[in-house]
Order: sequence, then C-alpha cells, then structure tokens
Amino acid sequence: MFASWKVYVLAIVTFLVGTSEYIVSGILDRLSESFGVTLATAGQLITIFSLVYGICTPVLMALTARVDRRRLMVGALGVFVLSNLMAFVLPGYGLFVVARVFMALGAGTVVVTALNIAAKIAPEGRRAGAIATVVMGFTASLIVGVPLGRIMADAFGWKSVFIGIAALGLVAMAVIQRSVPKLEGDAPIPLAKQLALLRKPKVALGLSITFFWLGGYSIAYTYLSPYLVSVSGIQDAHVSGVLLAFGLASLVGSKTGGFVTDRWGVRPTLLGGMVLHAVMLLALTLMTNSVVGVILALVLWSISAWSTGPTQQYHLTTIEPEASGVMLGLNQSMMQLSMAAGAAIGGAAVDRISLESITWLGAGGVAVAIAAALLLFRYGRMRSVSNKAM
Repeated sequence: MFASWKVYVLAIVTFLVGTSEYIVSGILDRLSESFGVTLATAGQLITIFSLVYGICTPVLMALTARVDRRRLMVGALGVFVLSNLMAFVLPGYGLFVVARVFMALGAGTVVVTALNIAAKIAPEGRRAGAIATVVMGFTASLIVGVPLGRIMADAFGWKSVFIGIAALGLVAMAVIQRSVPKLEGDAPIPLAKQLALLRKPKVALGLSITFFWLGGYSIAYTYLSPYLVSVSGIQDAHVSGVLLAFGLASLVGSKTGGFVTDRWGVRPTLLGGMVLHAVMLLALTLMTNSVVGVILALVLWSISAWSTGPTQQYHLTTIEPEASGVMLGLNQSMMQLSMAAGAAIGGAAVDRISLESITWLGAGGVAVAIAAALLLFRYGRMRSVSNKAM
C-alpha cells in the first residue's frame, strides 16, 4: 500500500474544491433571484471563475515553485476557506464576484498542487493511477457535490452551501497538515520562461490535445440535457436518471484511464480513449427514441472521455519532467479555457445551426486532438532517433 490513503485525502480535497466551482450552475436560479439579476448575469459567475482560474493558476504556480508543497496546499486552502466565508457574509452581486475571484485563485492552486503531490508520493508505475484518483475526486464533484449542494440550498438557503464548504475546508487544512509529508517544490521557472515553454513544439502539441479534447467534449456536454429531450427522444422525466448514469460512468473512466496507462502506457490509452470518444459522439446522432441505445452511447462516451483526463495529466508531466508543476498548471488553465470555449461554440451552434450539430462539432474537436497526439508521438520518435544517432 503506497500511502494510497494520502492520495485519497487529496482526492477528497479536490472534490471539495470542484464542488465550489460547479455548485453555481446548480443554484443559478437562486442566485439570480437573491441578487436581483438576470440568469445570464448570474451565469457570468461561472465565466469569471473559469477565466481567473485559467489565467492566474500558471502565474501563481510559477511564483510559488520553491514553496514546500504541503505548505502551499495549506495556504491555498486558507485562501479558499476565506473566500467561501466572504461568499457567505458579504451582501450583493458585486462582492460575491470578488469572493468568486479569490475562490478561483485558491482553487486553481489547490488542484494543481494536489496533482503534483500525488505524482511525487506515488512510486514509479503507480503515478498515473495516483493522478487518476485525484482527478476522480474533482470529477465526483459534478456528480455528487452539485446535487448535494442543491439539496442543501433548498433546505437551508444557498448561502449555507458556502459556509458548509468553508467548514469542510478548515478540516481539510488540518488533515493535509498532518498527513502529507514535506515535499520540495520544483526548480523555479520565471513566468517568462514558463510562457516560453509554449514555444516548444512538444509542449504546444501536448496542451493542444487538452484544449481540443475537452473543448470538443464541452461543445456537446453543455447542451446535453436539451439534446436528450429534443433530439434523442428521451422523456423529460428520465433525463436525470440518464445524466446520473453518465456521471457514474465518468468516475469509471477516470479510474480506468489511470490503470490502463500504468499497465499499457500513454499512447494506446490516450489515442484509444479519444477515438472511442469521437465515435460515441457520432453514434448519439443515430440513437433516437431508444433509451437503451442512448444510455449505452452516453456511458461509453463518458468512460472514454474521462479516461483521457488522468492519462493526459500524466503525459504532460513526462514531456517536461523538470517543470511538472508548471505543466500541470498550464494544463489546468487550458482545461478551464477549453470548457469556456466549448460552451461558447456550442451556444453559437445551437443558435445559428441546430441543436443536432453539437455532437458533430464535438467529434470534430476531438478529431483535432487525435491529430495533435499523433503529431506529438511522431515528433517524440523523431527526436529519439536523432538523439541516438548523435
């Protein structure tokens, strides 16, 4: 047992952080009513969080590169707890936006540091699995955290969600302080050099895989509920059950991706998952008025899509091993930006083309990610042959 319980502690922490990010989508109507703003304005809370998270996380990871990982995790959790207390105490939409900004700053640092710690404490051959476990915690927040938050908001008011998260955050700080060993940070990389990493073909290709894989996923997933009702022919009463099956499958996918990567390597896991991902998106267009067929396609889509997450996280740490923390930070930024871009593209497609188009466009995005992966693997082989020749 390679201190697996410590990895599960990290997964619980990322679950908590993920819940704070996604819960807004579950209580958007309550926030709109409470603040006296439109749903669209309330929805900007999601966009603001994603942009702050995506843009600031790599900067913060560069500035804190030398900091002991445990100290950094506890400090970031402190910012996270404070921001949730702000959300509970401060009145008005404008101050809630401020709280969300600080929440995003703390959340981004917590998630990247958790992934970094998991990779460092796991032995060789188990690192992808450790990363997968932490990713699974973040994924679970979508499936369990958001519904639980909605129930809590219905029972005690929406502000109770944030005081509850703050209280659990304090517990997490104490547990991390006691359970995680002191770990040195990575060699510091100035922000200019960090951004210079993007000029390296292998880094640019590696991050483009994340952008197009998750962007393609987001194009379809953002509008999945209306798609299931209007296109797939699923009755409205059955949608929640179908989405639950989709969510549970994502947990299986996250864990499977790490296991298969440890067993057979990055290349077959990454390419196989993305090919199945694209195929299942296209299969959805054929699965109409068949609950069994739709659920089967959704489950395979979810498993394949989320198997890519831990595999890609681990893959990026091998591209630039000496800058693994920076790479994970850049990847977290790319994930947030790709989800925002995918949602925007999906919305434009629904308005200007049709609801049916989102699966085709999503599959197209994933296809670009597959092409980027093939180019990256070919580049790696060419570099390897060149180095051997020298």
